Amino acid sequence: MPLTAEEKAMQVKSILEDKKAKNIEIIDLEGKTILADCFVIATGTSVTHIKSLAGEIETEMHKRWNQNPDHVEGLSTGRWILIDYGDVVVHLFHAEDRDFYSLEKLWRSARS
Repeated sequence: MPLTAEEKAMQVKSILEDKKAKNIEIIDLEGKTILADCFVIATGTSVTHIKSLAGEIETEMHKRWNQNPDHVEGLSTGRWILIDYGDVVVHLFHAEDRDFYSLEKLWRSARS
């Protein structure tokens, strides 16, 4: 049975917690956009850590749930990596970039 968006987001959060990501948040977007049902947003402590988090998410989601991302962006710089699973989009940020883009504030204020 396929994972729901909420279950997928929780699995990603668990992987991020295991790998010591910081400030992990799940934002429910259902009814607010067609982009995704959930965003998972987390901060890494360095470019190396952020790239490692992205690799671990891809590996574990494939191994545990046979889930492969539709698209991945930002691996070359490692300051903001986006992993798109269709209904769940994962954003891995360097702290300064997360503060600058402030996705949580933007999407929490979005109206249904």
